[in-house]
Amino acid sequence: MDVPFSSLHTHSLYCDGSDTIETLCSAAFQKGLRAIGFSSHAPLLSKRAKTLPQTQWHMRPERIGAYLADIHDARKRWAGKLNIYAGLEVDYIKDIAGPADFTGHRTLTQNALHYIIASVHYLVPQHGEPFTVDGSNEEFEKGVRSGYNGSIEDAVNAYWDAEEALIAEGGFEILGHVDLIKKNNAREKYFSSGSAWYINRITRLAGIIAAAGITVEVNTGGLNRGKTTELYPSPLFLTLLKQRNVPVIITSDAHCADHLDGYYPQAAAAVRAAGYPEGAGSPVASVLPRQ
Repeated sequence: MDVPFSSLHTHSLYCDGSDTIETLCSAAFQKGLRAIGFSSHAPLLSKRAKTLPQTQWHMRPERIGAYLADIHDARKRWAGKLNIYAGLEVDYIKDIAGPADFTGHRTLTQNALHYIIASVHYLVPQHGEPFTVDGSNEEFEKGVRSGYNGSIEDAVNAYWDAEEALIAEGGFEILGHVDLIKKNNAREKYFSSGSAWYINRITRLAGIIAAAGITVEVNTGGLNRGKTTELYPSPLFLTLLKQRNVPVIITSDAHCADHLDGYYPQAAAAVRAAGYPEGAGSPVASVLPRQ
């Protein structure tokens, strides 16, 4: 890679990743990355989280202190060689979880949190059980049947509603895998991304993102794990973001050291194809308010 990139979306053994903080730092250095940021799936602190399915991939609440200390210790060991940052990937789940849960961790005098990636993984329908939009096809179909009377369009619109509510709540720096809802939509099995209603929603969301002044990640995680055939966000969505001058940063959503720079050349090419200048998607300083 001609431009030194970073990975601010990285998962370790503290959540559902497979490598230690130190192993990931070493790999990032060997791959020539400018920086690595750790973003474990944040703990679910509300008692209402017990109603959610498949929460085992979140960090346990009692582990967050050790997690932050481990990262800050690594910062000292790698000082002058690799920039290391402490983050969290925080789920937005209406009335259950959101970035505000971790405001206090930003102001710690020691081992403070540098940034938050905010994402939507769960849908909580008014009727029916909560489900994850990026689980198995069977889970997705069951959730749509029970929560949205079998209407894919209603479920997808509920996802965009959650994205809009997350942005309105604020308290984060990076919007994670913004169109994750497409993960199970290989070969447009459930909905057409070219349909008017879908394009209208992503166009509206692009405007909301621009007005909020947040950064959107160009996430290679789906490609890294063979779950999608394109980046998050899609080429059309990325173009809509560029038209509104939304800043982007390329991330790997790595769950193992080998994936830290996976598909970065493709991501950089997609960013350029959307109209961004050479090197867009690489700066870290503009994303992180405190380092």
